[in-house]
Amino acid sequence: MTAAIRIGIMGDFEPTYHSHFATNAALYDAAAKLKVPLEVRWLPTPSLEAPAAEKTLRRWDGLSASPGSPYKSFIVDAARIEFARTRDWPFVGT
Repeated sequence: MTAAIRIGIMGDFEPTYHSHFATNAALYDAAAKLKVPLEVRWLPTPSLEAPAAEKTLRRWDGLSASPGSPYKSFIVDAARIEFARTRDWPFVGT
């Protein structure tokens, strides 16, 4: 069996935002079409302020910035994009 593709969504999941459910649905629909297993996890922005944030980001095969705002922490916004750009890490921003 193929290992699951692991996608970390950097943002604060808000159940009332349709776009957050749509993000999950789009990822799972793509995985189903490609017939690959997928693991998706939302990474709350306060958790990305911690000293271990880089270690957390490295656990994922690809990263996505969540749609919508406000975020609980804007401090990590530039840092998470910099992480992806300087390491050639797969990243999608919406």
